[in-house]
Amino acid sequence: MRILVLGAGKMGSFFLDLLSFEHETAVYEKNPERLRFTFNTLRFTTMEEIEEFKPELVINAVTVKYTLTAFEEVIPHLPTDCIISDIASVKTGLKDFYAGCGRRYVSTHPMFGPTFANLNQLSHENAIIINEGDYMGRIFFKDLYQRLGLSIYEYSFEEHDKTVAYSLSIPFVSTFVFAAVMKHQDAPGTTFKRHLNIAKGVLSEDDYLLQEILFNPYTSEQVEHIRTELKDLLGIIERKDEQGMTAYLTKIRGNLKENI
Repeated sequence: MRILVLGAGKMGSFFLDLLSFEHETAVYEKNPERLRFTFNTLRFTTMEEIEEFKPELVINAVTVKYTLTAFEEVIPHLPTDCIISDIASVKTGLKDFYAGCGRRYVSTHPMFGPTFANLNQLSHENAIIINEGDYMGRIFFKDLYQRLGLSIYEYSFEEHDKTVAYSLSIPFVSTFVFAAVMKHQDAPGTTFKRHLNIAKGVLSEDDYLLQEILFNPYTSEQVEHIRTELKDLLGIIERKDEQGMTAYLTKIRGNLKENI
């Protein structure tokens, strides 16, 4: 299959490395410097090259801020039967775009990123495939993700957004609060250093991505849960309520066991 990847960033390069030995691959990237480290794939910087390549599948791996813009730019230069796809962690606007573009499409979300995940060992990671897209496109990504050892879940766009609001907004907001109140430590403990490394990783993400995750319409409800729990915990601390603290620790340890 002829596969075109849009964007030679970390995830775009990951998919190229993954696919280039079994398929005829090409990458379109506006920043030529990013193409220096790509290999075993064609490197495009113009729409004319894309037209000549005639891709059968396009994987949009650009920064989430430009996902729709990249589609709008490239679609006029694609064959009519070409499947377009995205791997965006934020699906805002994509359902309506796909419905109106008149193209076969598939939307997936590898629930891992290069910041924390070991891209060479993904057997403990997850992926979501939107069940509203093209059947053959979904089969392609399902097979690809199965070969990586990923656990695969098929959700609607709405179910995906609800999942992301829970799985990303809660750790992101918790990290933001930690970073907002932290101060320099001459002799930080192990737990502090681990949280600090997580905070550095999260805050190295693109500002627009962080913003869109938190602006997800389902995020505010999750953040409200954090506020409620903080209020309860603060009350226990202020009262020095030993029984209340024991009950609270028992509750949260139970939550952890359910997610192991």
